[in-house]
Amino acid sequence: MGASPTGVVTPPAVTPLGRVYAALTVQVLISAGTYLAAKRAMTELSPFTVVLWRFLVCGVAFTLLLALTPGPKLPPRSEWRRVALLGLMGGPVNQTLFFSGLSRSTSAHAALLYALTPLGVYVASLMLGRERASRRATAGILTALVGVVVLLLGRGLASARVSVLGDLLILTAVVAWVIYTTEGRPLAAEHGALRATAWTMTVATALQLPLIPFVLQPEQVWAASLTAKAAIVYLGLMTSVVAYLLWYYALSKVPASKVAIFSNLQPAATALAAWAFLDEALHWELALGGALVLLGVRLTQAAPVKPPPVVVRAG
Repeated sequence: MGASPTGVVTPPAVTPLGRVYAALTVQVLISAGTYLAAKRAMTELSPFTVVLWRFLVCGVAFTLLLALTPGPKLPPRSEWRRVALLGLMGGPVNQTLFFSGLSRSTSAHAALLYALTPLGVYVASLMLGRERASRRATAGILTALVGVVVLLLGRGLASARVSVLGDLLILTAVVAWVIYTTEGRPLAAEHGALRATAWTMTVATALQLPLIPFVLQPEQVWAASLTAKAAIVYLGLMTSVVAYLLWYYALSKVPASKVAIFSNLQPAATALAAWAFLDEALHWELALGGALVLLGVRLTQAAPVKPPPVVVRAG
């Protein structure tokens, strides 16, 4: 809040929600392409090699962004521990587990498991005392999750034979993403989406550097097809830079549970992308599941945010 020349206190500017939701919609579309790009790159390269090159690309990009952006280049000392945790969770833990699991599972399974993100964020926010339980928000999250299940059942989830290990790896990656989301909101709200994302992803890249002698595989990457190389660039720039920036931008404006619910839109977007680029058939379950997902998103976004109760101590 600030004071005008007349001494009247003016409230801080409020970001229109439409702008936040538009950013999240673009983030969902980019993330949907992540499944396709990752699968394509891993047809020629190992998951660890793809992850390493992805972070090398995004690390260079974020280093340049920090260098060219006015303001502090390093986080304040009080935030180093949080930035290190977020870099670890959002980088090596989340992405290594995700790519390793995806190489053993299917995109449908991965999308379904990542649709659990809103539930995890909501529960974490409740446990941390950052939000209070809301019936509408709970109903919206569960409705969206049912829509995801209907959608993915229509894409062959019931008959798919995949490794249980792959699903468990992806589920653990989801837990890391929940931590990255819930703990990242205070950092993004205080220091802005650009610095919060750049700091955490730069740390994530630095944590990958010891693996260079073992998984860089420059000869294999150079010999890979142009499509595989383009997939890595997509993962490094679009997913790790643009999508992460949009995610933290939204986190800096609205509660984490409202941001995370957009994860439920990814399976529908992935199904449409697979239809457009991989000639996969669309089913009636897409319409029904997609409608439930949109209804769930609407219910959650319309739910009033309930701050934690204020404890007044006598004394």
